[in-house]
Amino acid sequence: MAALRAALLLARLLLGQLSLVPVWLSGANAQAGQGFQLHQPQKEAFVRVGETLTLSCTVTKGGLNGPVKWLKGWGSGNETIYDQKDPSSRVTRAVYGSNTDFTILISDVRPEDNGTYYCVKFCKTATGDDELYRRGEGTEVVVQGTSPFPSVEVATAVLFFLLLIFILIFCVYHKKCRGEGQSQGAAGAPAGCCSPIPILSCAGSPGTPRSNVRDAETPRPPQQSREQDKDIHYADLQPLHEAPQRSQSPGTDRSEYASIRAAAK
Repeated sequence: MAALRAALLLARLLLGQLSLVPVWLSGANAQAGQGFQLHQPQKEAFVRVGETLTLSCTVTKGGLNGPVKWLKGWGSGNETIYDQKDPSSRVTRAVYGSNTDFTILISDVRPEDNGTYYCVKFCKTATGDDELYRRGEGTEVVVQGTSPFPSVEVATAVLFFLLLIFILIFCVYHKKCRGEGQSQGAAGAPAGCCSPIPILSCAGSPGTPRSNVRDAETPRPPQQSREQDKDIHYADLQPLHEAPQRSQSPGTDRSEYASIRAAAK
């Protein structure tokens, strides 16, 4: 009987010690959680459909034993976005394996990704369940539609293409005008905007034969018929008075004129 009583006493003592285990665990967690901080700096985040969203969250070293998760929404309708035990193909860690940086990247953003996201720290209970310990202030994500304005690269390509079309049209138009101008100039009937502008050729201008310049600048005395030439017995050449000098073209010579007196028969 004495042995039985001793066994019962020992069992009671063990049960009493086991009942104190949750208290010890809670005290240890409280002591370990002193100074623990969770920082979620973003208040809002704007992202377009198809882009990658970055949500920042950092915690201090140490702290309670438990995971850090990302939740969308709060309350009974929340949705777990990131969990180390069940990672998603669209959601990845920015710094893989870090114990302090829990920033996540959400790729291929969709319109249904609108909402408020929370970075949450959990602690392990005596039963092994995850219990909420600390959460961030939340980041409101606004998903915008595709931009109506093209990117810089697309805009540059479009402008360059339009410039090439304009240059091509201008060259074709200019070539057409030149062809019409030549045909109209040959016909002597210029008309329209494409008709060439007639250029007057002056005496001594480049491209004018020198003989033509002399003929144009040298006035010719009245010619006598061959019958009158027969009646000329002698000719008296007299220099003319010096005429005012006119501007001469390069390469032309000065000319002097004489009068011819014929004796009557």
